[in-house]
Amino acid sequence: MNKNIELSGIKFGVVGLGPVGMILAVKLKEAGCDVAICDRNEFKLKKIREEGIILENVIESTTQFDKVFNSPKDMRNLDLDYLVFSLKTYQTLSAAKEAEILNSEKITLVSAQNGIDSEKLVSSVFGESKTLRMVINYAGNLRAPNVVRVSFVTPPNYIGSMDDNRTAQADMLASILNSVGFTTQKLDSFDLVKGSWEKTILNSSVSALCGVGRLTMAEAMADADTLELVEQIINEGIEVAGKEKITFPDDFVRKCMKYLRKGGDHFPSLAVDLINNRQTEVDYFNGKIVEYGKKHYVKTSLNLAFTNMVKAMTNKNVLARIPGVDGELNRLIITKGLLEKNKPPVFYKEQDYFLGIDLGSAFTKFTIIDAKGNTVFRNTLQTMNKDRHAMRNILQAIHATFNIVHSCATGYGRKHFTETDIVKTEINCAAAGVSELFSGEKNIVDIGGEDIKIIHTDQENHVAHFHMNDKCAAGTGAFLEEISERAEINISDMSSLASNSEFEKELNSYCTVFAKTEIMNWVFDGMPRHDIARGIYCSIANKVAKMRLYPNIPTFMIGGVIAYHPYLNKVLSDKLNKEIRTIEQPQHIVSYGAALIARQTWLSNIGKQIIQTETLTNSL
Repeated sequence: MNKNIELSGIKFGVVGLGPVGMILAVKLKEAGCDVAICDRNEFKLKKIREEGIILENVIESTTQFDKVFNSPKDMRNLDLDYLVFSLKTYQTLSAAKEAEILNSEKITLVSAQNGIDSEKLVSSVFGESKTLRMVINYAGNLRAPNVVRVSFVTPPNYIGSMDDNRTAQADMLASILNSVGFTTQKLDSFDLVKGSWEKTILNSSVSALCGVGRLTMAEAMADADTLELVEQIINEGIEVAGKEKITFPDDFVRKCMKYLRKGGDHFPSLAVDLINNRQTEVDYFNGKIVEYGKKHYVKTSLNLAFTNMVKAMTNKNVLARIPGVDGELNRLIITKGLLEKNKPPVFYKEQDYFLGIDLGSAFTKFTIIDAKGNTVFRNTLQTMNKDRHAMRNILQAIHATFNIVHSCATGYGRKHFTETDIVKTEINCAAAGVSELFSGEKNIVDIGGEDIKIIHTDQENHVAHFHMNDKCAAGTGAFLEEISERAEINISDMSSLASNSEFEKELNSYCTVFAKTEIMNWVFDGMPRHDIARGIYCSIANKVAKMRLYPNIPTFMIGGVIAYHPYLNKVLSDKLNKEIRTIEQPQHIVSYGAALIARQTWLSNIGKQIIQTETLTNSL
């Protein structure tokens, strides 16, 4: 029987599309299995859908996939036989918990990750009796989001059941990979642990060293000084393993050195992460040797040194490591602005995020979105703040918590702000933000602190026309603050007060100076405060009505004024005799639009950027 026919009914899900996951997915598909793949990176998934997964160098192939998902949950109706986790160790537990919805009697979990005890991250969710461990003996680097340069394949890979309950499934997986020349050996549970220690000792001997020294494996193995370090790190690992009743043959060190020399001009995964200032897996490599060494009172000086150096150089989970008052301030800022507060801090460092900052005359607004355009964080800061460090503190907290890959500034202060990648006008950002929610031709009324804007977008959501009242502050947020203060009305109470009035009179003057005099006359005449409040709103509505609104199309209100004065919407709707909708989170819609523009700009350029970055990394 043809192997493709035999294996076409076996269903695999692969979670995590780094080099290990992509190479494994290609080999499973090549064997004829039904393979679904999953990754968080939307741009990577887009490239895979369009071009497939491309392997180069040691393996040459292009493979198309029709089941490409963003979340393990999306695979819940596939009735999978195997679910493979090929993620970084620090990503695995959260992914396993998310994938728990896929659990069934038949499903077998596979931890395709190196490191000591990494399989326990999967088994802690699904149980040891359902979990296989795969020890990886191949490697590659990304040349583009969907392109892997396969650096080496040094057979065999190892596969086994954690407690020997699923040996049949381990046999089947080994047979599948062997059928396409991807040599994989099935081991019992004890030998599997030995295999994972063997590979971890190999990884620990060069990965941190290559990262700290910016060396390829070939460079590390060609220098006499680093060669001595490599051998000593291996010897520490052997001594610790021996205390765990894991013994290696007398020529193990020589075999390790021979294996490592085959690595060539390849940067180990941990080294690539360290070079690119990403979180590393050192805790499951050198760190585990140190941990087990302490258990048995064995000194592991070199492994400890490299573990601590890597951690010191890794500027990833900064928020958790900032001590004292600064750390607490960061946590307060982030906790206040997060829309979902139940995710671990490291989650936000594993995804791509985009920052929009609207530097308004009264308030500066911050919005962060994910790769799908979903808002995850909002914050607001008074622009003229007494605390000179307030802006710096918020930006520090944002960059300490989120993996911000691109950012955009807008608003009055954008031209003097140098902390973002790009700047755009608030007209364009307002149009982008509203159009993301309501596509098509429309009017956008933006009442801000110092001006009023009317923006008209066409059917394609482009800005067709815009009109501004920026010659004076009449009808703006600043106008409201000064007039309400003169009327002795708490500005936070104005909207509720006005809603209790049917007063139709408006101020005769739009000039703030003369309007103050009129307000005082109203007060001296004993006019009720709720009538004064509505009269102020009527004046603003009349000001907006005199500006150009295009007829017979939807009209939306945005800005800080409507956020804090929602009753103004009804007054303006009555004045214009048409429905006017207030956008949700109107004060942040411009910063949201800036974040969307940052995301679109990044997506337009990221392909070239990734190729350039990987080329530079591989040339170091």
